[in-house]
Amino acid sequence: MSLLPPESLAPQPARRAIAVWPWPIMLGVLTLFGLFSALLGQRGIWLPLSWAALSIPLIVAFTCLARAFLAPSSGGG
Repeated sequence: MSLLPPESLAPQPARRAIAVWPWPIMLGVLTLFGLFSALLGQRGIWLPLSWAALSIPLIVAFTCLARAFLAPSSGGG
């Protein structure tokens, strides 16, 4: 009997963990851009840019939440 965990429970390589971060970083940068453009630019193109930049992370968050709640549960309870 081996004391090592099965392959499915073994730690994943670092590359897989790093591959998760680009989307949250991009959404954070987009949010910061939206906040600064709303704060500093009150006229012209800045207003629609701030609305778009602040709406995209919300749309992504609501889409992910909707998928999580609408997906069938594998826990069986």
